[in-house]
Amino acid sequence: MSFSYNKLWKLLIDNNMKKDDLRKAIGISSSTIAKMGKDENVSLDVIDKICELFNCKVEDVLEYVSEE
Repeated sequence: MSFSYNKLWKLLIDNNMKKDDLRKAIGISSSTIAKMGKDENVSLDVIDKICELFNCKVEDVLEYVSEE
């Protein structure tokens, strides 16, 4: 099972934000941003903070990618 955060990166571009702006806005570490950059799992708390910041749904931030 794998997830892609490409929707999040597009959301940042649409909101004229950089990854570091996101990190500071929701209070997460640079290693968490790096994990998302590698499409690795992060906690649901992080996803919750992102959704709260952008007032969006989970599916606006990430998507499931099947490993076939």
